[in-house]
Amino acid sequence: MAVTIAKERWTSKVAEMTLGPNGLKVGGETTLPFLHFEGEMPNRPVTALEVFDMEPQDWPDILKEPFADVLSDPVAWAKKIVEYGADMVALRLMSAHPDWKDASADEVAKTAKAVAEAIDVPLIVLGCGVEEKDGQILPVVAEALEGKRCLIGCATAENYKSITAASNAYGHSVIASSPLDINLCKQLNILITEMGLSLDRIAFDPLVGALGYGIEYAYSIMERARMGALTGDKMLATPIVCFVGMEAWKAKEAKDPDVPEWGPQADRAILWEVTTATTFAIAGGTIFILRHPESVKRFNAFINEAMKSNAY
Repeated sequence: MAVTIAKERWTSKVAEMTLGPNGLKVGGETTLPFLHFEGEMPNRPVTALEVFDMEPQDWPDILKEPFADVLSDPVAWAKKIVEYGADMVALRLMSAHPDWKDASADEVAKTAKAVAEAIDVPLIVLGCGVEEKDGQILPVVAEALEGKRCLIGCATAENYKSITAASNAYGHSVIASSPLDINLCKQLNILITEMGLSLDRIAFDPLVGALGYGIEYAYSIMERARMGALTGDKMLATPIVCFVGMEAWKAKEAKDPDVPEWGPQADRAILWEVTTATTFAIAGGTIFILRHPESVKRFNAFINEAMKSNAY
């Protein structure tokens, strides 16, 4: 007896974004993640590995190990990330943080330009996480990277004007960051589009959590956003950026080496990051910013299977 599979009939799609010198495309889905029998996923989820513009002060040794010889050289670090097979490089300008080096806009822009010119994959440029300082440095960085089609972030309700204006002027896309709230996400996207930046140049960061640390709430918000996009809500129809590495490596289960009953740190730390990433891929994530190269390898193995049209 033949079985008829019930199918949702979606009426809209996620915006498709183009990044970098190689024209990497993300987004464009007309279905929920990996439900190939209901619509299309023309572009697979993509990965980035993080580079700091100064040696990280709070990374555990197990995370530093794959980059041990390049931690003080962001250009060499970025090249190694490309060798490890990440689709993108995510440069975090931590030296600009007032509590670290408080580097100037010109200083970090020089570093960002050197990194961009050393790689042939798209570049994500992230501020130091202090909204006021990011609003000052990222416009200067955007100008220095004119024509590179970078993804610049994060723009918040407090600093989006300067970041959006510069990104629009110099050909970049923007990460719009808002707390886990659908209405706040939509409102920020509306404000950014009112400044002339089109939806296909906006990705939103819903401030995800890690496995065991609020992941279920983040999942539900991301899923709601994807369903809203597919039913016609244009202000939710943007690719989703997931800062998985930053969150997963905060967890004690990943960074604490001295709990033998939890198993070897090398195994559980990678699994913590990979499980977080795969969960958000199923929820609708598009761009995954990770920290360990082994996590990229394992996550991509999952994506390879999930992208097969007969996977489910």
